[in-house]
Amino acid sequence: MVETWLFFGKTEIPVRIPDENLIGIVEPPLREGSSNPKEEILRAIENPLGSQRLEEIVKPGKRIAIVVDDNTRTTPNNLILQSLLQKLEQSGIRNEDITIIIGCGMHSMKHEDSQNLIDEIVIGKVKTLIHDCNSQDLVFLGTTSFGTKVYVNKVFADADVRILTGDVGLHYYAGYSGGRKSVLPAIAGATTIKSNHAFLLNANARTGNLDGNPVHLDMEEAASLAKVDFALNVVLNTRGEVVKAFAGDLDQVFFESVKLVDEISKVTIERKADIAIVGVGGHPHDNSLYKSYKGIDSVLGVMSNNGVIILAAECSEGYGERVFYDWTMKFKSIVEIEREIKRNFAIGGHVAYYLMRALEGVKIILVSIMPDYYATGVFRLRTAKTLNSAVDAAFRITGRKGKILVVPHGEATLPIVKTQNQI
Repeated sequence: MVETWLFFGKTEIPVRIPDENLIGIVEPPLREGSSNPKEEILRAIENPLGSQRLEEIVKPGKRIAIVVDDNTRTTPNNLILQSLLQKLEQSGIRNEDITIIIGCGMHSMKHEDSQNLIDEIVIGKVKTLIHDCNSQDLVFLGTTSFGTKVYVNKVFADADVRILTGDVGLHYYAGYSGGRKSVLPAIAGATTIKSNHAFLLNANARTGNLDGNPVHLDMEEAASLAKVDFALNVVLNTRGEVVKAFAGDLDQVFFESVKLVDEISKVTIERKADIAIVGVGGHPHDNSLYKSYKGIDSVLGVMSNNGVIILAAECSEGYGERVFYDWTMKFKSIVEIEREIKRNFAIGGHVAYYLMRALEGVKIILVSIMPDYYATGVFRLRTAKTLNSAVDAAFRITGRKGKILVVPHGEATLPIVKTQNQI
């Protein structure tokens, strides 16, 4: 018998698995964070990929716009901004010529939230604004080959130098976060975002995939229209530490970051699983069912037909996203929800779609503190009080010989079956 523990909120919970049933406990390869992340970021800025050095791009008197991630990401904005502002100051750029744009996409964010996202010293030095996708202050840049009309933040479009920052990690319909996503959706208009995100219905729009992925390709074209001058992306480990930074040309920075993400996130397994026990790293990743869906998504590609996913997620904030709840209540079929995504995409609705689609192929047992009224009555999940009782319930579905995969960090791990023709 093998005993292992999964993060659950701010604590951990155990599960015991018979040796003969265990495929493996899949963790992303441990990559230590940089011992001095600020120096690592400065190193990247000073050694750009495929572009001029930052001091050769910026000139005194020029207006600089810097896009940073919003509070839905764990990007170390302060470290990034401290390094960038230091380099800009050394290049003779005045603080009054710099604007930081918080790229919220379709998320909403209050002004006071920016004080938790960006250091007060930084906010006090330079102008900071929160992007509003419904604002009238948008500029039309053109139309992509996918038919998306690209509207972006006017301050960004009007700047003399445009800089993107962010972190690159797995993303369940863009393939990966970061890079071009700092234009679309981060600083794009609502109609632009809705047009792009409707492509998530495409089979190629999936975690860790860029090939033929229309969401990614459309974003890439939008970013090209935005004429980005410099990009700075970081790759983080499961502890949220900076492993490496990349700076310079947007495309080169993004694809080099993706290579590193693949190295530390994609893990090969020998066969598909009948049962997957998955966590999402505990607090804050498992605060809600909405956030915790990433764990389900991470293992869908390695599940046997009619397999069982056991999700360990505290869900201290319940389901977590009102649109997620509303769409789940309103739409009872995949066809209905797909029609709504094409017609009027809304943040939160996409997770309702993904969960509904997942339930067509697997059974899902949730171990959480969320009331059964929501877990079973609204989201159509099965529940268990403990991981061990969930395993017993899973065996009743698959049989006692069901093979089990454990993925403690589903938010940062993508298992891949070594030989796809194995059952």
